[in-house]
Amino acid sequence: MLSQLHAKLLAGPRDADLLFAVAELSFDHALHGGGQPYYLAAVVYSYDYLFGPGASERLDVFDPRGRLAADLYNVGLARGFAVKDSEQIVLQPGPHQLPFGTLDVSIAPDALVWGDRRLFDFTSASELGVHGLRNRYRTWGLGAPLNASTKPLDPTAKTRDFMLPRVRVPVTMLLLPTAEGGTLSSGRLSVRVALYTVSKQRSVEIGGRAVPLEYEPTSALAETLGRSDVWSLELGAFLGGDLVRQRLPDRLGGLEPVRMDKIPVVFVHGTASSPARWAQMVNDLSNDADIRQHFQPWVFAYDTGNPILYSAMLLREALTTVVRDLDPKGRSTCLRQMVLIGHSQGGLLVKLMVVDSGDRFWRNISDEPFDQADLSQQNRDLLGRTAFFEPLPFVTEAIFISTPHRGSYQAGGFVRNVLQRLIHFPSDLARMSTDLLTGDEAGRVARQMNRVPTSVDNMAPGSPFVQALAELPIAPDVSTHSIIPVLGDGPLADGKDGVVAYSSAHIEPVDSELVVRGAGHSVQDDPRAIEEVRRLLAEHAAAVFEGDACRAPAAVAR
Repeated sequence: MLSQLHAKLLAGPRDADLLFAVAELSFDHALHGGGQPYYLAAVVYSYDYLFGPGASERLDVFDPRGRLAADLYNVGLARGFAVKDSEQIVLQPGPHQLPFGTLDVSIAPDALVWGDRRLFDFTSASELGVHGLRNRYRTWGLGAPLNASTKPLDPTAKTRDFMLPRVRVPVTMLLLPTAEGGTLSSGRLSVRVALYTVSKQRSVEIGGRAVPLEYEPTSALAETLGRSDVWSLELGAFLGGDLVRQRLPDRLGGLEPVRMDKIPVVFVHGTASSPARWAQMVNDLSNDADIRQHFQPWVFAYDTGNPILYSAMLLREALTTVVRDLDPKGRSTCLRQMVLIGHSQGGLLVKLMVVDSGDRFWRNISDEPFDQADLSQQNRDLLGRTAFFEPLPFVTEAIFISTPHRGSYQAGGFVRNVLQRLIHFPSDLARMSTDLLTGDEAGRVARQMNRVPTSVDNMAPGSPFVQALAELPIAPDVSTHSIIPVLGDGPLADGKDGVVAYSSAHIEPVDSELVVRGAGHSVQDDPRAIEEVRRLLAEHAAAVFEGDACRAPAAVAR
């Protein structure tokens, strides 16, 4: 019957009703055994219905056939290139069989290029179920939404590893006529594959009309999490030292290629956690058009059992290195309006990026001036990097979430004693500890110490570290905000979130504080906390951006 309808379509003037009918019937026949030739036929017919002769006159917003034709095109396109019984998509150039002829497919060399990376390993986003994320975002339009992996075009580039490994990115595929084109009656059509990424292009012009592209960004995020072993590594990153760091080589990374016209938002996770714990917030924020236009998400991963000063040193050096490599001449004003967001222990790392410590931390371990201490050059270098902090000049806003500024009541007693026996330090820190505690070079350094403190020791109420950090003021040109969860509805002064007391998380002065009642410590998943971060970022963008460009930091009123 389809062959007869196809012949009838070609025999007379273009009949739009018949054209839609053969598109729908071709898709139905593909579902019931016709396979890929009929999926691709549905794509060809649907495209002709949407964009062929007379399409602009017949398309009516109240006629559901327009949306259905787009769906037939989108799904048919993905299944037309899918591996049988799989979500895998293989973009194969060359001739593809149609029920009525041949579809010649071409793929330009730059079609698979995204920024400084190449796209590969495609899956059909719409065919994947999403679990664990509260909201599933998609943009309605034309095109087969895909998820893709990326790899650097130039493996020798300095920033080649900045984008996190195994990140899946949302892509949309179109099949568009080439200049040679062809007609249904000729039985041979020439088309090209076009790929678009969600961060680069949201619509495309076809036949003089702006056509929105269909994307499934939440599917890409969910597949990233599903393919990652980060969940099993969370506790290991708390206990494991060098072994874990070898499995997680990238500490600071982005979820897309760097854009110099967007402000980085760096998410720093808490204890026994990982960047995956930001998934709900990243999913919601990245799918807000205004936030996406002005910001780019970065994440920092670290071994959360290490001393907090050591982890903060790694964060500071990672941020400094990437800013220097990306913008060696200091011309990017957006890159220098960075926002840091820290949850729990991550909030303490964030604070260390925006304070001037002087020798306050050094005095916790020695009463001898640092420049007079008898240390090996190797240990002097490491101690100098971990014990002395200055505000990073490119960080202009800090957001603290569930942060134990004065320590966590859960970091003492039995839990602390058990974890002290389990946590293993990285080799450079363990070597320094041994030298300081047993060698003659130490002088009076660490005389009272019998071991290097863990992060849990650092966060114990009354620890020298947390007391010293709590006393340090934040740099005056940095905007600061607190989000504090409190269980129950009792007095705030007595409030707790299950890990941190309100009295510890509350600091002054800050530009704003939101108390989230009825929420536990992991409040970064709570819609109220996410909406507060959205509000703060919107205010930051309004203060920083003038049109599409960032003002210089000195020109931003705070």
